[in-house]
Amino acid sequence: MTSPASSARRAYWLKTLHEWHWVSSALCLVGMLLFSLTGITLNHAADIEARPDVLHETATLPPALRDALRQQQPDVDRQLHGRAPAPAALATWLKSQWAVDARGQDAEWSADEFYLSLPRPGGDAWVRIALDDGSAEYERTDRGWIAYLNDLHKGRHTGAAWRWFIDAFAAAALLFSLTGLLILKMHAGRRPFTWPMVGMGLLAPLLLALLLMH
Repeated sequence: MTSPASSARRAYWLKTLHEWHWVSSALCLVGMLLFSLTGITLNHAADIEARPDVLHETATLPPALRDALRQQQPDVDRQLHGRAPAPAALATWLKSQWAVDARGQDAEWSADEFYLSLPRPGGDAWVRIALDDGSAEYERTDRGWIAYLNDLHKGRHTGAAWRWFIDAFAAAALLFSLTGLLILKMHAGRRPFTWPMVGMGLLAPLLLALLLMH
């Protein structure tokens, strides 16, 4: 027979686990929905038709900016190629011309060209400037919201803030799973199918991995 102290202790831990379980589930609910949905779209990426929207525009740098850009061209040990951020004046011009934020972005420099790659979730963009005549090209590709969500799932070109969010979400999901497992353990005595169901959840992917993956 269970003693009153043991029952009280069990009730305390069960209540604590339930509190941690629902708090962690609330924190990771939206993330679980997002990552579950994009898990399906990534698994069927070849079956989902994508029609990229491509914008291509051209312009010419003002003569003063072109001359300043040529003077600031980095010289890395007299080699033809190097990497350096876009000068502030050029970043301002790109912002006003095409709403491109080039601040702090490393660009590729060659003897006759400036090239800035601007990858982003769900698309891509780049700027190319010829240093001899100042001709500039800008191209932006948008692959749609499914590609955008897929890139969020993979953390592709999402920046440090999103990577921190993924880490925080993973920690909340881990806490949610572990507290759920402990709650199952505490209720398993009155629910005989608990461990067979948990075992099935382990055995099914294990058998698929061992028998059907080559």
